Order: sequence, then C-alpha cells, then structure tokens
Amino acid sequence: MRGPDTDRGRLLLVLALAAAVTVFTATVPLLRGWFDLRVYYGTVDGWIHHGGRIYDYRMPGTPYGFTYPPFAALVMLPMALMSLPAAVATSVLLNLAALAVVLRILAGPGRRRHGWYHWSLTVCLLALFEPLRDTFGFGQVNLLLLALVLGDGWLLANGRGRWAGAGVGLAAAIKLTPALFIGLLLLARRWRAAALATVVAAGASALAAWADPGASRFYWTEALWDTGRVGRLDYVSNQSLQGVLARLGEPGRPVWATAVLLVLCVWAWRARRAVAAGDWPAAFALTGLTACLVSPITWVHHLVWLLPSFAVLVRAGQRRLAGALYAVMCTSVVWLWYDDASGLDGFLGSNTYTWITLGLLLGLPAGQPLAFRLPLARSANATAVVPRPAAPAMTPASGQSDPVSTGDDVGAARGGTDAAGWGRRGARASSEPTGSTRPDAAKPQSSRARASSYTAKPPPS
Repeated sequence: MRGPDTDRGRLLLVLALAAAVTVFTATVPLLRGWFDLRVYYGTVDGWIHHGGRIYDYRMPGTPYGFTYPPFAALVMLPMALMSLPAAVATSVLLNLAALAVVLRILAGPGRRRHGWYHWSLTVCLLALFEPLRDTFGFGQVNLLLLALVLGDGWLLANGRGRWAGAGVGLAAAIKLTPALFIGLLLLARRWRAAALATVVAAGASALAAWADPGASRFYWTEALWDTGRVGRLDYVSNQSLQGVLARLGEPGRPVWATAVLLVLCVWAWRARRAVAAGDWPAAFALTGLTACLVSPITWVHHLVWLLPSFAVLVRAGQRRLAGALYAVMCTSVVWLWYDDASGLDGFLGSNTYTWITLGLLLGLPAGQPLAFRLPLARSANATAVVPRPAAPAMTPASGQSDPVSTGDDVGAARGGTDAAGWGRRGARASSEPTGSTRPDAAKPQSSRARASSYTAKPPPS
C-alpha cells in the first residue's frame, strides 16, 4: 500500500494518524499520573528538606517507596529545588531528549534521508508503543538509561572507544539492570571499556555512600535482596522469567536460577558471535533483551530496552515481523489477564511480552553485518550495484588512531560501516551500502479505572 505522493496528502495523513493516536492514548491505556516521578520527588524532598531517610519514604496512601541504588537519589537532587509541576515538565523534556538520542543512534547515517513525513509517522508509531508511553506516563528513567548505554555502543562502533563504558557505568549506578552490559564488554574483550564502566559505577556508588552512609548500607545489605519491596512477583506487569514462574505458582529460586543460567548461556553465545562480526547493534540489542528476562522484576515500562531489537529486525529486512511484534506490544494485551492468569490462555496471554522478548533473544539476526543493508539506503537507491569510491571515508581523522590497529577493538575491521549504520569503523569498505522505584510494584497500568482505584486500595506487595 502506497502512501500519498503530495505534501498536502502527507500532511493530512499525519494529522489523521496523530488524532487517532491521541484518542487511543487518552481513552484506552492510561492514565499513570507520573506515579514513579512523584515517588522520586517525595523521596528527595523528604531527604533534603525534612531530614528523612531515603528508603523510609512512602507514597501517601500506598506502601510504595524508593527502591533504586542511593546514587539514583543523588542524581535526582535537583528536584529538591523544583515544584512538582516543574519536575514533571523536566521529566518529559529529558525523556524527549533521550528518545531523540536513541532514535538518532538506531537510525544511523541514513537518518538524513528521512524527511519530516517519515519522522512524523515514526513519532506517531512510537507514541503507541506501550513501554514507551508508560515511561512518559510514570515519569520513569529507563529511556535515559537506554540513551546512555547506546551512546557507548555508538562510540565502540565508531572506533572512538576512549570514553566508551562511562555511560554503561553511570546507568548501572542508577539502576542495576544495565550492569549486564559490562558483561557484554568483557565478552567482547573490550577491557578498557569494561574497566571504565566498572570504575564509574563503583565511583558513583562510593560517592553516594559518602553522601549518605546509612542509606548505602541499608540498600546493599538489605533492600537489594528483598524483591518484596518492589512489588508482587506474580503481578501481570512483571514480564520477566520470574514473573512467568510466579504466575505459575512456582516462586522457588532454584527453578528461576536454572532458567536464568540457560538464558545467560544463550546470550553469551549469540552476543559473542555478534561482536566477533562487528555487529554492535545486535550485540547491544541482545543484551537489553537478556537483562529484561533475567531481572527478577521487569515491569512493562522497562521493555523500552526492546527498541534496539526492532531496529535490528528492520535493518535485516524483516519489516513485517518487526511490525507484527511491535503492534502486539502496542495493544496492552497482557492486561486482559489482570485479574486471573490461570489456565492455558492465561499462561500464554499474560506472558505475551515475555514470549516476544525470549523469541527475539533466540531469533534476532546477529553476527552477519555484511549481509544486511540499511533500509533507508535500500529504499533510496535500490538499483545501485557499482560501489562508490570509499577511500576518502576510510582515511582516519587527523590524530585519531586506526581502530583496527588496537587490540581493544575486536571485529572493527569488518567493513567501513557497521551493521546498523552506527558509524564508520574499519579498514576496508564493503561493496554494498550496509545496512525502579517501588511504584514499579503492582500498580495501575491498564486503565483509567485502575489508576483511580490504585491509591484507594493498592494491591498487596
């Protein structure tokens, strides 16, 4: 099906789609009321202005409080100088900026081929993605963490590894889940980047311990090991392996630990193949998928970590599969089993997002960067068969070392442009254009009714 050919027709289509998206998001899945942000704000306000302790704060009318590492509270200190509406506005602006960074990295150099029309359609489609709209609605931080991590991926893919690892380290100090990306750096034998990430994470945690020794001691010795502080494991929003087992009535840790070990083995095998082929986009996508699966609790809004996987599918030419999976994750389908996840339909339906995450981990195209073309490059010049001269583009910038010459850049000689177009990295050119907080606990995430009834009668944690 072809879209309109004139600017007027395209403008009308974008306006119609924007109106449909607005109606959908206003009537079907929301409202979240910036619940998580209000927990952050209350925690910082009580800590700074009322002499309270970080982990003692509870959202009025609920048992939910702050559950991130102490460094996260330190990063959020500027909220102590703001009113709550100003904090909400700041959260929205920061998430928009992070989304722009994520899209720029995932689109690669081909982003310049897109005009206003394609980007407008992209924004409308992103507004439908449940994890993304919930990230904005709750005032969550995962999109910011994703931008930090992908920034490191972009540096590695471009042979600019001097500061690669700093973003991963900061993200891991704010929330533990991104620490798995340090494991990816170790698998890739990027020792400098892994060391920098570890040092940054440790240094940030030490700074938090200096600022509030009691809070750090409590978090690392007690709060970290108590998943009950975050929420019910069997709550339908928990789309991790632990959530699946809990809804089956199997909360035992041995079964969960076995499942986690198997997933980590699959991840290590596939991620190592990806980095050996210089396919950094797939390696980072696989790591994000794995982090969501092995975390004890992965709320629906945490699944923004799946966005790189959809970009990898598109660049591999599997647009229909990417579109189908993406569409499912726009439907809020798991909430149909909000009250009862029993039976075969409950097992399959309430864990839909987990099955998608697991399927992507097993089947995501990875490790064959030269076999793929950038979708944008394909559509712009599908008939090009003669390679353009690439020598000028392969000349290292003045003062910049050739990434292939260093042992810290595994797989950097796999082509002039990486698999997803994150940047130029190599010695030879291809002949073709290549392709949370306690509010994270059981809480209203599927309807306006749940949002209004949540504080009146929150589900047990």
